[in-house]
Amino acid sequence: MKELVPPLPDGVWEAVSDPARLKALGALNLVSSDADRDFERLSRVAGQIFKTEYGLVTLVGEDRQWFRGCFGPIDFNSTETRISFCAHTIALPGEEPLVVLDTHKDDRFKDNPLVTDWPFVRFYAGAPIVLNGQKIGSLCVLSAKPRDAVDPELLSQLADLASVASALLALKDEALVRARTAAALQREEWRHALTLEAGKVGSWVWDIRSGEVACNDMFRRMYGLPETGTIHAEQILQSVHQADRAKVDNGLLASLTDGVDYSAEARVGTSNRWLSMRGRVYQRDAEGKALIMMGASIDVSESKQTAEHTRLLLRELNHRVKNTLAMIQSVARQTVRQNPDPKAFIDAFSGRLRTISDAHVLLADRDWSGVHLYEVLASQLGPNFMIKPDRAEVRGDDIALPPDHALGLGLILHELTTNAHRYGAWSTQHGIVRIEWDVRNKPERGLALRWQEVGGPMVKAPGEYGLGAKLIERSLAKVLDSEVKLNFDPAGVVTDVWMPLPA
Repeated sequence: MKELVPPLPDGVWEAVSDPARLKALGALNLVSSDADRDFERLSRVAGQIFKTEYGLVTLVGEDRQWFRGCFGPIDFNSTETRISFCAHTIALPGEEPLVVLDTHKDDRFKDNPLVTDWPFVRFYAGAPIVLNGQKIGSLCVLSAKPRDAVDPELLSQLADLASVASALLALKDEALVRARTAAALQREEWRHALTLEAGKVGSWVWDIRSGEVACNDMFRRMYGLPETGTIHAEQILQSVHQADRAKVDNGLLASLTDGVDYSAEARVGTSNRWLSMRGRVYQRDAEGKALIMMGASIDVSESKQTAEHTRLLLRELNHRVKNTLAMIQSVARQTVRQNPDPKAFIDAFSGRLRTISDAHVLLADRDWSGVHLYEVLASQLGPNFMIKPDRAEVRGDDIALPPDHALGLGLILHELTTNAHRYGAWSTQHGIVRIEWDVRNKPERGLALRWQEVGGPMVKAPGEYGLGAKLIERSLAKVLDSEVKLNFDPAGVVTDVWMPLPA
């Protein structure tokens, strides 16, 4: 007859079965997947620090405990929660670690199958892994040898490693969700909304409770709205052609109530031009009611008239559009996190969106064959930057840039220009910016560009990069073998850009 495992103590069972904790665990997309190499490294580091035979990164469910990372000769990837040491760890108050010096002397564990049978656990130490305020698992070490005491410094290091595991879980889960979302978007027709007339993008954020819509100038012009003043959702709906209002209303209602992405094409009543509209609810209250909706509108009138030409163009641009969509979504998501207020978000996001839009206009005018470096610089420094530079020294011959290079470099220059005006060389009366570049072999042919600020205020490296600095370093992620180095030199910001160029 199979030996019955005694149930968990009431206090431990209450913590394990807590609905909020199980909800946080259930929302995680990595619970029962295979062991992860990064978590295996963490468990190995923990085992080496404590000099134990085993180390584990665990996720504790209501019935089973899964091992996301494992160090030591353990040939199974889960156990019953009823025999889990980590279940006791998450039941402790706060984020206090659990230490069992000798399981044979502890009534909670002396009859545990993991103690009486292989791997014959005598010592255990575990620190909780916390995600969204809930303890969902543990980083722990185990040994077949009991101990008399544990150095508090070791427990502090174990808690630090558990915090790293928590952050890593969150990042990996977000990456997985992002990948799944991207795959779903590819199956839809989002590429039409962001490729047809790619340079004409109107962005908007709708505060559903107040009815106010924060939007950029392009959006106002598209719908024939006043150039200044507060815009309400009802004004926008009234500007839609009467024959298309039902379609727009139904699409918005489905997005607000069912959570589907908003998608519609409709005419503007005053101009009879076609607009392609996309949107998504980004914030809901505790009851699931929509609070904030964000989206973009694109003028697709010419595409309606030239459908055959558009289909041919889409074949060439498909992969570039996906990259641009991912860039816009990433920039929007990161910007809205730092600027949750709709008006603050529009102020921060519009400049970045306008930079991407300007690059799209240049590329679209040339059928996406590429643009020249002077044109990219002119979009940020003004058309007369070579003749009448405004506190800028520019040196270098004009060269042609491929599309991805132009998009990435344009976003980098926008962030550098914005930072120089706010905090850097151009925030004072005497500061200047030197921009120099040449084409080198490294060993492949490529563009080496340097942005250097002088004469401005003293520079101090930030303790943590903001979104602007992150965008500078990551904007060329789609350009293989590129490199961006951002240096906060006390005399002024220096940025070095390397981009390989086609032969």
